[in-house]
Amino acid sequence: MKGRRSARAPLIWVGLALAIGVPIALAAGSEQLAWRGPVYILAGFAGIIALGLVLVQPLLIGGYLPGLSAYRGRRAHHWIGGALALAVVIHVAGLWITSPPDMIDALTYTSPTPFSPFGVTAMWAIFTVALLALLRRRLGLRLRTWRIVHIPLAIVIVAGSVAHCLLIEGTMETISKATLCAAVLAATVKVMVDLWRTRTLRGERVAGQ
Repeated sequence: MKGRRSARAPLIWVGLALAIGVPIALAAGSEQLAWRGPVYILAGFAGIIALGLVLVQPLLIGGYLPGLSAYRGRRAHHWIGGALALAVVIHVAGLWITSPPDMIDALTYTSPTPFSPFGVTAMWAIFTVALLALLRRRLGLRLRTWRIVHIPLAIVIVAGSVAHCLLIEGTMETISKATLCAAVLAATVKVMVDLWRTRTLRGERVAGQ
């Protein structure tokens, strides 16, 4: 049993690296980059990296990444959440520099592009979670309250990010993009189901005592 787990561990890490790295590598080879400026390219890749970090987050909090204890997983989840917020800031700032009118339309939900409202909604959810995480102790949020707030926002982040990515026809290659989005959804559903089962079992044990 231990042998299987030890053999499975590197496969999980390799799979995660491929799920995130392949879309980035294929996007780097896109012909569309020839007509883009450096700031726009930086903004675009910041967005791709942000989606990759969205995949990592549920894997960390669910304890699915081998070699990380529960404590280290939570700490990594915290720091990667900050990195995710930073990647979104770079993504939005870069797009603002290259095209302020388009960003104003996006931020005010008046953009004609179908992907804009999903991305902006996910962005506000990410910033809200990051801010609450920073102020959690000062606000005195208990774990139960934090989960009640965090989980719905996490769902908004995942759904909005995936919809935003899939609707954009840009530098990302179609199949690798769809695979990454599917992985994000699968990981999120997995951790939600597992958390629900854990709480249900705890409730049943308490009721049975």
